[in-house]
Amino acid sequence: MTEDTTPEADRAPGAPHPRQTQTLLGQEEAEAAFLDAWNGGRMHHAWLISGPRGIGKATLAWRLARFLLAQPEEAGGGLFGEAPGAAETLDVAPDHPVARRMLANSEPRLFLLRRAYDEKTQKFAADIRVDDARRLKSFFSLSAADGGQRAVIVDAADEMNVSAANALLKVLEEPPANTTLFLISHQPSRLLPTIRSRCRALRCRPLSPGDMATALAAAGVEPPANPTAIAQLAGGSVGGALRLITLEGLTLYGDLIGLLSKAPGIDRTAAIALAERAAGRGKEETYAQLVDLLDLFLARAARLGATGSAPPEAAPGEAALLARLSPTPAMACVWAELQQNLGARARQGRAVNLDPSALILDMVLRIDETAGKLVSV
Repeated sequence: MTEDTTPEADRAPGAPHPRQTQTLLGQEEAEAAFLDAWNGGRMHHAWLISGPRGIGKATLAWRLARFLLAQPEEAGGGLFGEAPGAAETLDVAPDHPVARRMLANSEPRLFLLRRAYDEKTQKFAADIRVDDARRLKSFFSLSAADGGQRAVIVDAADEMNVSAANALLKVLEEPPANTTLFLISHQPSRLLPTIRSRCRALRCRPLSPGDMATALAAAGVEPPANPTAIAQLAGGSVGGALRLITLEGLTLYGDLIGLLSKAPGIDRTAAIALAERAAGRGKEETYAQLVDLLDLFLARAARLGATGSAPPEAAPGEAALLARLSPTPAMACVWAELQQNLGARARQGRAVNLDPSALILDMVLRIDETAGKLVSV
């Protein structure tokens, strides 16, 4: 069988797809809550799986769907049905027919709603559109004859446009029998309140450094030379760590700290050179990475000033730089406000296709200008 190499919007660069990951780390609390509902016959028809990007939400959704679809047809777990036999784990044997079909992306009782890929433009759609959501109707009619449980995974629900969200809401309001929906959300506040109110929440937590190291090893990634720095910059997100490693994020952040260490009064030529690393065709991921790292730097500066507690250093010289730029709560407020303003500008810049290097340079110079107002040289 020829492997399908079509790009997938729900797959992180350099990482296996969530359906290929059998083991989930760090989300025992969410797993236990789902198992408790299943064993007690209190299954909800829709689950909102939320938390930061890259911490295993999609892996959890596939794991829950695999468990449900592998259950015997007579098993309960419905909202008003008899309680099923007690299950101690969500594990499903890799050679189980459901597990094999899901791995091949050919399970007929599973529907995956995600951003579509356009072969002509070789780009993903900007959002999940209403035509994608309307395909659920065909899925429900075709899969009904198979019997047993059915599952829908929406990855990510945040990416639905208004029309698609309303189409999904109709399904949530009148869910088909024996159907469970798993909505993955990085920012639940962006969802319609009526969607959130019809789902049971499963909150995922950032991974501990130990769990992250194990997860990276399981993904076939060589242990980073500076695991503390990776853990700090990734914020407990395996996906974030993979992006940092794949796109040389540690080097990029180190260069950013080196540049800002001269603030106020940074080297403008060096600032332009840094900005140009995000410009040009094929540099979209580096551009996004650099925007995220600038945002992270501002967040760490604000946190230090607000708490008085320095986080573990993520790059040489970072601790001294943060201590100099944000020693007080008042300064923390200034950096937090700048983070919010520059974040809004970055989103607008992406929306109107502003030149990446110009946007990055503007962000760096705004940080330098703010430092000049706060720091006495």
